[in-house]
Amino acid sequence: MDVVSFWLVAFSLILFIAYAILISYYKRGWEACPSFESSDDFHPSQRVSVIIPARNEKKNISACLSSLQNQTYPINLVEVLVIDDHSEDGTADVVRSFSMPNLRLISLQDFVGHKLNAYKKKAIEIGIGQSAGDWIITTDADCTAPPEWIMELMAYQEKTSAELIAGPVKLTARENLLEVFQALDFITLQGITAAAAHHKMHTMCNGANLAYSRKSFLAVNGFENIDSIASGDDMLLMQKIHEQFPGKTAYLKSKKATVSSLPAKTWKEFWQQRIRWSSKADKYKDKKIFRILLLVYLFNLSFVLLFFLTIWNSAVLLVALLLLLCKTVIEFPFVQGVAKFFGQQKLMYYFIFLQPFHLLYVIAAGFLGKFGKYEWKGRKVK
Repeated sequence: MDVVSFWLVAFSLILFIAYAILISYYKRGWEACPSFESSDDFHPSQRVSVIIPARNEKKNISACLSSLQNQTYPINLVEVLVIDDHSEDGTADVVRSFSMPNLRLISLQDFVGHKLNAYKKKAIEIGIGQSAGDWIITTDADCTAPPEWIMELMAYQEKTSAELIAGPVKLTARENLLEVFQALDFITLQGITAAAAHHKMHTMCNGANLAYSRKSFLAVNGFENIDSIASGDDMLLMQKIHEQFPGKTAYLKSKKATVSSLPAKTWKEFWQQRIRWSSKADKYKDKKIFRILLLVYLFNLSFVLLFFLTIWNSAVLLVALLLLLCKTVIEFPFVQGVAKFFGQQKLMYYFIFLQPFHLLYVIAAGFLGKFGKYEWKGRKVK
């Protein structure tokens, strides 16, 4: 084996060991994270404002609002605010026609007269400014929530005294390759989110199911200093609240509080979404997240380099294939456990076959998230 091959193989093995330790740690964290279910002793008292930023969501907003209409939380303690972000498809008309006494429609263009890079953050900020709840709960217009959603969030808050709660999110997926891939990727992210919260390792959440107190949002001055970043209305805000209120951020592991979201419909839309998510990778103040993302990126990149090196050294191919097998063996039990919680075990049949594509996805999304631009909801964002 030549010198280049030797050092690349050695470096890949070191990365694998670090990655295996990380995944094992996440697996233990997910399993140790306790499930929660509210009891009959819980008596709701806090006012809640559900904030829904919406842009061109005519096809989805009705199902979202219907799920909120069926909440078991006392209706007199809930208000729902839809912030229409310059929709061009009649989203606002659907909201106006919806029969829901605690529903309000706010037009973002009434508050914003100039171009922004982070419209969603501004929509949430305006919504909070117009709301009256003690607690803010955010979700997306293409999401639906179970009837106990708000009840579980607020019962968990009473039990833990948390200032921010990250709730579980799952993607609905049929036997469509694109949807299956997205759902599996999402399952992994949810497992990491819960494990990280339980171990108090780093902060992670998803804005499709996120709750935080008005007090904490105001205490950290909302999105100030992160309002120019297109993405990050969830994780970057969570970091700010975690810094201000140490130990007061938590993950609610509850099936009754699981929000369902729709996957991207096309490969282009999927890539744009993932690039958007990756674009904030170097914006985290919590350097543990950056180091973990770097480890995962370099580990996946090492496979591409190993396979590329086989052009000149065929012996490296065996190493690459063995490492890919070991990676799959390490990840499978962790992802399977999370998939079982979300009732999506059948997706695991595709797990092994999607491994090579996942390698390329991580590398491409990470690179383009740092150096590229993307389009989201009809807007080009940097």
